[in-house]
Amino acid sequence: MNHSLRGAIAPCVLAAALLLAGCVVAPGGGEVAFGYRDGYWDRDHHWHAWASDRDAARFRTANGGHYYDRGHDEDRNQGWHDDDRYWDHR
Repeated sequence: MNHSLRGAIAPCVLAAALLLAGCVVAPGGGEVAFGYRDGYWDRDHHWHAWASDRDAARFRTANGGHYYDRGHDEDRNQGWHDDDRYWDHR
């Protein structure tokens, strides 16, 4: 492979990796909607515990506006934010 083609592919691979880093997929196949210290709601309104601390940290880093540093039971409606369905507006 010539150098110019390698130089064009590398930024594309990096961009794809950065986009996927923020997309934590729930065990049932849906994406995370709202994250909390003790777990998360997927976009289909199902509650899950984090599979790992790494998944929680990755979501928190990429989606800080939708991560809440408290237990979900400390929020109204157990932490489901029906008025903030941000994924419908992307």
